Amino acid sequence: MEQRNIPFWLQLLFSLIYNEFASLQPSEGNECIKANAKSCGECIQVGAKCGWCTDPEFLKQGEATSTRCDELESLRKRGCGGAKVENPRGSQWILKNKAVTNRNKGAKKLRPEDITQIQPQKLTLSLRSGEPQSFNLKFKRAEDYPIDLYYLMDLSYSMKDDLENVKNLGTQLMLEMSKITSDFRIGFGSFVEKTVMPYISTTPAKLLNPCTGDQNCTSPFSYKNVLKLTSNGQEFNTLVGQQQISGNLDSPEGGFDAIMQVAVCGEHIGWRNVTRLLVFSTDAGFHFAGDGKLGGIVLPNDGKCHLENNMYTMSHYYDYPSIAHLVQKLSDNNIQTIFAITEEFQPVYKELKNLIPKSAVGTLSANSSNVINLIIDAYNSLSSEVILENSKLAEGVTITYQSRCKNGVTGEGEMGRKCSNISIGDEVSFNISITAKQCPKMGKPETIKIKPLGFTEEVEIALNFICECDCHKNGTENSEICHNGNGTYECGACRCNEGRIGRHCECSTNEVTSEDLDKNCRKDNGTDICSNNGDCVCGTCECKKRENPEERYSGKFCDCDNFNCDRSNNKLCGGHGRCECRVCICDANWTGSACDCSLDTTTCLASNKQICNGRGTCECGTCKCTDPKFQGPTCEICPTCPGVCAEHKECVQCRAFGTGEKKETCERDCSYFNLIKVKDRDKLPQPGQAFPLMHCKERDANDCWFYYTYAVNNNTEKEVHVVETLDCPAGPDIIPIVAGVVAGIVLIGLALLLIWKLLMIIHDRREFAKFEKEKMNAKWDTGENPIYKSAVTTVVNPKYEGK
Repeated sequence: MEQRNIPFWLQLLFSLIYNEFASLQPSEGNECIKANAKSCGECIQVGAKCGWCTDPEFLKQGEATSTRCDELESLRKRGCGGAKVENPRGSQWILKNKAVTNRNKGAKKLRPEDITQIQPQKLTLSLRSGEPQSFNLKFKRAEDYPIDLYYLMDLSYSMKDDLENVKNLGTQLMLEMSKITSDFRIGFGSFVEKTVMPYISTTPAKLLNPCTGDQNCTSPFSYKNVLKLTSNGQEFNTLVGQQQISGNLDSPEGGFDAIMQVAVCGEHIGWRNVTRLLVFSTDAGFHFAGDGKLGGIVLPNDGKCHLENNMYTMSHYYDYPSIAHLVQKLSDNNIQTIFAITEEFQPVYKELKNLIPKSAVGTLSANSSNVINLIIDAYNSLSSEVILENSKLAEGVTITYQSRCKNGVTGEGEMGRKCSNISIGDEVSFNISITAKQCPKMGKPETIKIKPLGFTEEVEIALNFICECDCHKNGTENSEICHNGNGTYECGACRCNEGRIGRHCECSTNEVTSEDLDKNCRKDNGTDICSNNGDCVCGTCECKKRENPEERYSGKFCDCDNFNCDRSNNKLCGGHGRCECRVCICDANWTGSACDCSLDTTTCLASNKQICNGRGTCECGTCKCTDPKFQGPTCEICPTCPGVCAEHKECVQCRAFGTGEKKETCERDCSYFNLIKVKDRDKLPQPGQAFPLMHCKERDANDCWFYYTYAVNNNTEKEVHVVETLDCPAGPDIIPIVAGVVAGIVLIGLALLLIWKLLMIIHDRREFAKFEKEKMNAKWDTGENPIYKSAVTTVVNPKYEGK
């Protein structure tokens, strides 16, 4: 096709329109450029992709200092790479990495502090903004791990029959728990209700014996620590056997007060740094924060220990704790709660369980006879699941978890914090990633802790934040490079002192008026400052930045750019050059205003090694044939040249009629053209089309003629149109055959005629003989028929005289 040259002014107009629309398209942009960082420290806090070029010669005329901050690949393309780019990376150091304990039951007894279930235990992370630091945390549920169990029981009157069964709980539970661990301790506490009048009695007389009738009950109390944790089961039975039932007025009990004291009074309870279980047994609901107002108590629970002589002494002073407050204290003290509740209140405590991590609910029989099985089942359920939690994170720090549990099960998000169905001796792992989005105030280190809920072991992580570049340490204050010491020269740029501006701090904000400054930024004394593509800073243009980091304004007046050059195939400078001040600088072997014309002639070489077969010129890597008879990519195809028909005869014959010398190799040798069949010669393409064609007439081995045309279309595809029927005229050698056939047909016809005639004669003779025979045998009279009248009438002319 003929190529037409588009005027340069029109190309420039199209280019400007294209770029204007392109700038309106939504773009994620370059966060490094958007940040407009004035120093290396600011730059590296933008994101992990950002780097700072320290090369003093990096900036071009008109570019601002913030141009040094860019994506690493963009800096490399602009010639700043390797040691010239400041790009600090995060790191990590494991400070304590004691292996998890492999311990079998019956092996040498270890102290609780010598058993390790989590690895590593301590590490330090250096965090670069936007760059996550990941590490693996391993957890293994140790065998024969010590257990502390504290039994907290409701001793209101409705639990009277339950108390009888709990009196022997110590020795029985010790026996059952010995199947799980050889180091088991048990304690006991009880609760009723706050010792204020509306809860326990209507009259002071009822304080001594709140029960009715002849029932002997103890005075009401809020919480009593009856037995500190001990390994003596018999002592548990003895002390519990001495307990008496008490009473109160309303159904909900003050159990939350008791749970809070059990959680925070570690020394009184005797908690060790081992598995801590709290069994909470009741047949009633619970009071929580706000209910204290019924007794005139308005002060919120302070979450501190208030035990004196093992009695909670501040129940009349502080309100009940809230559920959230309990959750926090139970978690802080690694206590796992088992609610042993009667059937009636199961729904209430199941809802409570959902709010308290690492807790379980079991159905307590009416008299607590199933309490041992309940505790064993609940413990197995709690210990088979590990859930990680972390302490409060610093501002801008995020953490993600990915779990790798048993049988290849993985989890992410919130499910990445936990693994279930863990048996004793099983090992699971978690991949933990910590990312800083920004540097905290003053860049001070932070410490966070990660631990499995219900366990005392934890991982301590020290976080250090990378807020400055290494080159910052080598900065020169009051450097001569910064206009006689008016700034600090660091990381390849000047950081100006207060009151100084300019790339080299060469101007004072008080020395020159704004109008004088702007005068130096107008090209040819025009009205546009920095060609509307920049800002005038200290009498010098600092060009604006584009969303696309590859696109830049430059020049003394920001009148140049690298994105408004001619395009080819929707590519700037055809993808074969670079745009400098709106002019394409082409790569080697390329030319043209859009670098879209190749100077390489190898694509124009014909099979005879001549450029365009010697019948054309090579223009921009494409042959332009000068001989009208020749065409094709290298001017080698001549559809109208002599010999074309003979050249393609065998292939046309085999593909159209399945005959000829190439019929066996037709598919292999003759698939180079498109075959179109037509019904007769009038349907063949005729001369005068957009491309030349050749009419061919060839004869096969049987002297039959076939007709076709050969052409190369505008897409350089070879086309053959062929008449689908052969033209086979009668020749001299076929006459004897035809004559013999005709003679044979005549003889056969004569023979058939004679046979027919003979049959007819025989038939006639038989019919006549039959007639004669019937005539002779006739019996009717031969006399004259009286009614017969002759058919002949004779008339005599009276005038006739016989003459």
